[in-house]
Amino acid sequence: MKGINLKFILLMLAFVVTTINYAQQKKDLLTEIKGDTTVYHLNINKTKVNLAGKKVNAMSINGSIPGPTLKFKEGGFAVIYVRNNMDVETSVHWHGLLVPNYYDGVPYLTTPPIRPGHTEKYEFPLKQSGTYWYHGHTGLQEQIGVYGSIIIEPKEKKIAYDKDLVLVFSDWTNEKPSSVLKTLKRGSDWYNIKKGTSTPLNEVLKRRAFSAQLKFWKQRMESADIADIYYPAFLVNGKSVQNYTDFKPGEKVRLRIINAGASTSFWLTFGGDTPTLVSADGKNIVPVKRNKTFIAIAETYDFIVTIPENGRIEIRATSQDGTGKTSAFLGTGKKLVALDVPKPDKIEMMKKIAKMDMKMGAPALVFNSRKSDPYKMMKKYGMKMSSSKNKKMAGMDMIMKRTSKNLFSKYNYDYLKSPNKTSFSKDIPVKNILLNLTGNMQRYVWSLNGKPLSEADKIKIKSGEVTRITLNNLTMMSHPMHLHGHFFRVINKNGDYSPLKHTVNVGPMQKVTIEFYGNESGDWFFHCHILYHLVGGMARVVSYGTPRDTRLKMYPVSKIIDETNRFYSWSNADIASHMIGFNFTTSNIRNQFNITTEYGWNKNLESEITYERYLQSYFRIFGGVNFENTSKDNLNNITTTAVIGMRYLTPYLFNLDVRIDSKLRPDISLSRSIMIFPRTVIFGYYEYKANFNWSNKLPSGINYQKDITWNSGLEYIISKNISVFGSYDNRFGAGGGFSFRF
Repeated sequence: MKGINLKFILLMLAFVVTTINYAQQKKDLLTEIKGDTTVYHLNINKTKVNLAGKKVNAMSINGSIPGPTLKFKEGGFAVIYVRNNMDVETSVHWHGLLVPNYYDGVPYLTTPPIRPGHTEKYEFPLKQSGTYWYHGHTGLQEQIGVYGSIIIEPKEKKIAYDKDLVLVFSDWTNEKPSSVLKTLKRGSDWYNIKKGTSTPLNEVLKRRAFSAQLKFWKQRMESADIADIYYPAFLVNGKSVQNYTDFKPGEKVRLRIINAGASTSFWLTFGGDTPTLVSADGKNIVPVKRNKTFIAIAETYDFIVTIPENGRIEIRATSQDGTGKTSAFLGTGKKLVALDVPKPDKIEMMKKIAKMDMKMGAPALVFNSRKSDPYKMMKKYGMKMSSSKNKKMAGMDMIMKRTSKNLFSKYNYDYLKSPNKTSFSKDIPVKNILLNLTGNMQRYVWSLNGKPLSEADKIKIKSGEVTRITLNNLTMMSHPMHLHGHFFRVINKNGDYSPLKHTVNVGPMQKVTIEFYGNESGDWFFHCHILYHLVGGMARVVSYGTPRDTRLKMYPVSKIIDETNRFYSWSNADIASHMIGFNFTTSNIRNQFNITTEYGWNKNLESEITYERYLQSYFRIFGGVNFENTSKDNLNNITTTAVIGMRYLTPYLFNLDVRIDSKLRPDISLSRSIMIFPRTVIFGYYEYKANFNWSNKLPSGINYQKDITWNSGLEYIISKNISVFGSYDNRFGAGGGFSFRF
């Protein structure tokens, strides 16, 4: 009886707790409207979700991913309480909203972080209308669920429609975002292998593209980049497919489309009749009929669609690299399927790019960040056009322009036209700024003018002045650049009627010019909205030079800057029939520590500890200690020598190591690996060490000795963390085994 009573009491307690939690959640979702003030309560929690076939850790806002839609009215006032129910800091940025600097939501730069167990209050007037969104700005939290949508209704409705529907597109990984970034930092090609977007040598040869491949290798690139990360799922409003059957035939629906992807831009296509694009980034545009539309990360587009008499309209978002899609269906009846977007052909892209006079490989790190000249960098890298009046050269220029247009013009904004003039008076002073967009895929460092955020000065601007920024993309990837707290003109063919936006996509090897009038104060963030590029360093602080808010005294700006220059660590171990090996690396942007050990079962050992300093993207100096046995097949005598030298990633992607040790023995080595088939890699290493008896340690009568070490082998990549390999090493002999990456 006592056991039954205890069970009954426990069940009742569980029921009461569940009821209280449900009631609290309902309370949290309530909106309070007091006059022209709208109040929201948001709660950020850790949770577990299964969005791509596996239950993983995530973060939710009021229990959902994406978070709830926040609805306001233009001219009103917003009050938003955000509570952090987690054990880590968090933050919320109101993307595209013109808010007071203190409430912009970038932790440590403009706004205090939301500490565990605390609530932050955001309050601001609503100066605009349109479709916007909000998201976390702490670390990589946006990737795992900290985002939601915002609708601000206009004072006067100027666009006719019956209903609206918010569609939030996003990407989802089952990995921890920190693990994703570590994989990218170590230079792994696993995500391309997993997506089927790698370009192995057998495919290059089959497509007669070897000369193009050589040109890419010469410029230290494996292939044309499109997207960095493998995603098992793409989502619309938190699901792979959504069906909205409540719409009636003939109804005009305003689709408020938001790209909340952490690392994915999408192609939007529509089934049924061609929709009408009416708004971009919350701003009305001259309506234009448009089906296939590129939506970069952080952009918003509003379309008007009409529900057909009998049919379900498909709105499809296809990832830029063609590796996945997600769809929403509106209406009932048979499917009206959206247009297919073909998967990009990377090898064909390489062949076309190779025909252009284009210099790639601009450094993500320059030698001297204080003295680097962005104009010299622009002149040296990117698309080259002849200044000669020679007819043959002029003809080649025309061919390059056409090739470039066919490859990259799909990313332009000429279809966007403001209904009102956006140009500034010619009497207003203009400050011109050039920002070259630069990156390094091998180390996953991203920067502007070869300077990551941690090494860059603020961009100083003035109130009452027009700032005109030329964004010159020197990489093979698109970069969606977002300026906090401002709208800017995106200069296009529409001149005085160029559109206003808060985020602009800069296509591969393309230039985009933006300009805005300085009418704010404080410091504002300007960055690439590919989340992993932001954390990799592609950001700047735009500063009006006004005093910092005193409420931020306890929150140093260095904290957010340091976030882009953290150390990441990785290791790999080889266990084979002829040897074992271990390598550990920890690295930030300029500094790297390495520990390597190789031991052959025939009792040959070599181990080394080094510190490296990157002076430039491809060049570093190092010093360290080397340990090895002096007699082959004998571990009784281990010698210790100090080493100093340089390491250089050469054109054609060879790793060159030149050094001298404390016994004054010069040493040079070269290594390279090439993917010859999908998942299959050949590798080789050659080292030549010379002893000219500069330290007088050789036996009498001997003035020169040499020591040659070499190996070669074949590796098959089974998974992200495991490979099987076979190799021959002149120290250890032949054998095979497994490689483990962690």
